Amino acid sequence: MPFNADTIDAAFVRTVLAASNDCIKLLNLDGDLTFMSEGGQRVMEVSDFNQLRGCPWSSFWEGDSHAEAARAVAEARAGRNYRFQGPANTAKGNPRWWDVQVTPVFGADGKPESLLSVSRDITELKRAEEQQRLLALEMNHRIKNVLAMVQAIASQTFRSTSDPVEARAAFIDRLGALGSAQDLLTQTTLTGARMADVVAEAFRPHGREGQVTMSGPDVDLAPRCALALSLALHELTTNAIKYGALSADGGRVAVSWTLTPGEADTVFALSWTESGGPPVAPPTRTGFGTGMIQRALSGYVGGATTLTYEPAGVVFTLTTTLAALTADVI
Repeated sequence: MPFNADTIDAAFVRTVLAASNDCIKLLNLDGDLTFMSEGGQRVMEVSDFNQLRGCPWSSFWEGDSHAEAARAVAEARAGRNYRFQGPANTAKGNPRWWDVQVTPVFGADGKPESLLSVSRDITELKRAEEQQRLLALEMNHRIKNVLAMVQAIASQTFRSTSDPVEARAAFIDRLGALGSAQDLLTQTTLTGARMADVVAEAFRPHGREGQVTMSGPDVDLAPRCALALSLALHELTTNAIKYGALSADGGRVAVSWTLTPGEADTVFALSWTESGGPPVAPPTRTGFGTGMIQRALSGYVGGATTLTYEPAGVVFTLTTTLAALTADVI
């Protein structure tokens, strides 16, 4: 049977309006509510439309959206369509975002006799857009952090040695460590990386996990701090393989971290302790590694660091606050 608009009865229209998740309303030419569809009452969380009947429709909007609603009424009253997006609470006070179109309903004389307002709930879409915006900001932030790290690595690496071949090899090696740290971040979440994963990743490329013990509570590092700690641990690991505990088969490295409640914030303490390797003596000059470990690291994560060369092995400590590790400050 072909479609015939004349055969559509009122019961069918009510069924369609009830099934729709759009909030469909009729307004008089002054912009007052005269009708709201059953589906509209559902999405607007209206329990009794009679309590809203006759209210100015624009009164449900605030701020810039109130001005948009008033303009929509004026445009439709003049015979033109108007569309806008804006936030408005439901009748129960729950915040929602709406895509709204207001159109004139023409009478037999060709002039507007009432106004039709159709509002669609786009709250989830707006949330997704906000998430995309935050992701873009986070990506921009990460890129700036990585570029700052690369600049610092290049500056200190080429300044600390006059041998271009040695400097090039060290620079490539350190960029590789930075890349591994970045891979770790992208494999987790945008909030950063787990402390245990950062420590494990420092040893994994060298196959020295069997000579390492690590222990500590779960700590989620902000991306900036995860990168800095990854580079510092890479330097400690490299030095231990070349000169320290990991250069000997019986050498050991113990990495542990603790969280202790403090007066103002939780205190984070990290220790790196080498043992079983050859006797250790302080270096005769300060290279990139020492600068990264002592100065750059403390600058990135706050707190204080110590690096001592005990005869039994290198001992490194970092003390800061949990807040400093978890808050990524631009």
